Amino acid sequence: MDSPRNALGNTVPVSFLFACVLYLCIWSVSLSNPLSFSFYRSQAVKITLFFVTQNMKTSKFPADELELALERVSTPNKTVIIAVVNQAYVEQSAGAETTMLDLFLESFWLGEDTRPLLDHLLLVSVDQIAYEMCFFERLNCYKLETEGVDFGKEQIFMSRDFINMMWRRTLLLLDILKHGYNFIFTDVDVMWLRNPLSRLSIHNEKNPINTGFYYIRSNSKTVSLFDAWYGRKDNSTGKKEQDVFFELMDEGMLGRQGLHARFLDTAFFSGFCEDSRDIEVVITVHANCCRSINAKIKDLNAVLRDWN
Repeated sequence: MDSPRNALGNTVPVSFLFACVLYLCIWSVSLSNPLSFSFYRSQAVKITLFFVTQNMKTSKFPADELELALERVSTPNKTVIIAVVNQAYVEQSAGAETTMLDLFLESFWLGEDTRPLLDHLLLVSVDQIAYEMCFFERLNCYKLETEGVDFGKEQIFMSRDFINMMWRRTLLLLDILKHGYNFIFTDVDVMWLRNPLSRLSIHNEKNPINTGFYYIRSNSKTVSLFDAWYGRKDNSTGKKEQDVFFELMDEGMLGRQGLHARFLDTAFFSGFCEDSRDIEVVITVHANCCRSINAKIKDLNAVLRDWN
């Protein structure tokens, strides 16, 4: 009888439509292992893929609510995993089999060596219902306040509200960097099938950036980069934050900051835009190329069902 993993390989064309999408990371060459999580068992990876820069300290922040939340979940080297949810991601809609949040969490439980990572996950809620559901799930929670804006409903790709929410997320990540914390950012529609830390040194600079999954180390240069990135928000009407980052790269902003972008290999960090060629090495699956939450849930549920 075929094993579940062999059976999974046979269903790859249906369940794993992986994208040629690349995931941005940032590295500091002064570190021997900037992702030295306390539970990281492999010592094979000595550096990860980050912007080349010097190890520079950021300013010290008082113990505000964000600082307390970050401190609660961080690893000894001040690294956290950040995900952002809204009401649409935590409530089961008509016709959906489950919620996006439940699938996201289930991937950590079913993945290889991913369960301990939940201790370092900070779930950022952009509305009250998502915040309450986060506590119901007994997760590490932080409520992101945005006065006068409703981010609770489903945000359709490239709609005005979608673009505004992406920029608000960028501002949050800038704030986290200013607090002196490194972070792995992940969209909630990314399934964590394997612990990614052992593959963060694999890169390919020919693939496009996708801001749904990336790692950044906090220092003065990365803070400056995010400051410049967010500073273009008001002059970038109709553009999502990812497009503006491309512009910064094309203009040589990274080089002027002493930074160099490296990208993760999409054979390991993939999405729904292209068939997977090797399920035995896939680490994360991103539900890109799906516009609606129900469509994402249906396909990602099939991914986890086959994986399990």
